[in-house]
Amino acid sequence: MGHFSVSVMGKDRPGIVAEVSRVLYELGFNIEDSTCTILSGQFAMILVVFHETLQKVGEVSPSFDEVRREMGLLVTVHSLKAEEVVHEKSFVGHPHIISVYGADRPGIVYSVARELAQRKVNITDLNTQVVGSKDRPVYVMVLEVDIPESVDRKELDGVFDRIKKELGVSISVRPIETLEL
Repeated sequence: MGHFSVSVMGKDRPGIVAEVSRVLYELGFNIEDSTCTILSGQFAMILVVFHETLQKVGEVSPSFDEVRREMGLLVTVHSLKAEEVVHEKSFVGHPHIISVYGADRPGIVYSVARELAQRKVNITDLNTQVVGSKDRPVYVMVLEVDIPESVDRKELDGVFDRIKKELGVSISVRPIETLEL
């Protein structure tokens, strides 16, 4: 039995998900976890897949050769150890959304991520985009994070106030309502 991660990157076009999932289906894989997005016209997807009998990358990777060639994609396959595959949330914290808006400039992601890392805040999702006009670009960053109980929210708000002044950005933090299924 084997788990694998499959990474797919290339110029965006219709049919990428269909072709990648076709190969996985034909091989008998179950897609357990996946995400995909488009970044500046580039498609990116990561999947965690499971197979009852296949265990080696060499048994899987060549099956993507046609997709690589025909669609011009970079497809990489990595074998995962059992302990690397987590089906339950392993980080304890309170989920929040952090939104950052401001003039586009280097250092925004690093400044926020550095302060979160120092407080053991886990970033579970991160999206950035430059919006607005060419003359007035606005940088937008939205993070989903898990904030541990041990984090002093007033102190974190103070750190964000400092970043706001240093970088000329707006930062808001709000809790996410969770629903247990």
